[in-house]
Amino acid sequence: MSAEASGPAAAEAPPSREAPKPSGLEPGSAAYALKPLTPNSKYVKLNVGGSLHYTTLRTLTGQDTMLKAMFSGRAEVLTDAGGWVLIDRSGRHFGTILNYLRDGSVPLPESTRELGELLGEARYYLVQGLIEDCQLALQQKRENLSPLCLIPTVTSPREEQQLLASTSKPVVKLLHNRSNNKYSYTSTSDDNLLKNIELFDKLALRFHGRLLFLKDVLGDEICCWSFYGQGRKIAEVCCTSIVYATEKKQTKVEFPEARIFEETLNILIYETPRGPDPALLEATGGAAGGGGAGRGEDEENREHRVRRIHVRRHITHDERPHGQQIVFKD
Repeated sequence: MSAEASGPAAAEAPPSREAPKPSGLEPGSAAYALKPLTPNSKYVKLNVGGSLHYTTLRTLTGQDTMLKAMFSGRAEVLTDAGGWVLIDRSGRHFGTILNYLRDGSVPLPESTRELGELLGEARYYLVQGLIEDCQLALQQKRENLSPLCLIPTVTSPREEQQLLASTSKPVVKLLHNRSNNKYSYTSTSDDNLLKNIELFDKLALRFHGRLLFLKDVLGDEICCWSFYGQGRKIAEVCCTSIVYATEKKQTKVEFPEARIFEETLNILIYETPRGPDPALLEATGGAAGGGGAGRGEDEENREHRVRRIHVRRHITHDERPHGQQIVFKD
């Protein structure tokens, strides 16, 4: 009887009440994941292009940016199953964006490329202050940009003297003027002339900022290097020679690469102007501490002496194929 009585009673009992579910919201649906964030949500997990960041809602909504619009309910916020908010953007500079929102300023990248990338991200997220900082930094870089290597071209002896007097750096000058030759060139002269010019360009790039490089295309030589220190010529390397072993004279241009490089390194000792060393002058018999009224003639000659190197100035051997007759003519 009790069993039978319990049956109808159980059947007539009201159904148990469950918490109502909003219509159309299923736990696995996208709409369910788009629940709005409220100020009570203290932390926010962000997945920006695979780069994970953990921050607060206050940081994201502190400035009037696109992130504030996203997390104040004015825009959709997509989350994955783990609760990470998905932002379809590169995450390389997002950490810098967050730091700017936290502190109001950030150290900017030194690279112009990275600075441009950060500017693009700041524009996407509408971070106006960071946009202005990046634009100002890029403008300063453009204003401070100078040519990698500026080489003056000498057009007159007076201009050369003005350039030498206006700089405190050692000077390397290359004079090349192919039209100065009154004879024919040997077969290797053009290649060697080009090698001298290429070496000059390489040295100018390598020692840019330390040495002043000049080009002279109007001088009397065909190919000649000159090295100056403290306003006076220290050394000279002439790369032109005359060949007498053919039926008529020929001009040959050499490429003494080792000698040129050696003289370039030697001229670096004049890079920093140094005053007279009293101890050295005293040891060498100079006028240290006002001990002498003037210098001797030998000392003055040494000061104005120029080291001149002529590469095989006159060639007297036969450079023609074997069997041809040698004829010497003036």
